[in-house]
Amino acid sequence: MAADVQKWSQSTKDYINELKLEMRRVTWPSRQQVESTTAVVIFSVFAFAAYFYVVDGILSKGVRTVLNFFTK
Repeated sequence: MAADVQKWSQSTKDYINELKLEMRRVTWPSRQQVESTTAVVIFSVFAFAAYFYVVDGILSKGVRTVLNFFTK
């Protein structure tokens, strides 16, 4: 039991040390890069939303037309 706790403690310490080492190697983006990619993502979300809104409207009208044709 004590060996398991010691093993867990050591593996946790090793993980934290490796995490710190890896975080020093990370190349962080500049503020300008973050702002520009965020703008692209926001624009893309709205563009896809508009596209799916139009496609959904077209498909809904088509399905409604077909159902009305066969139910009359």
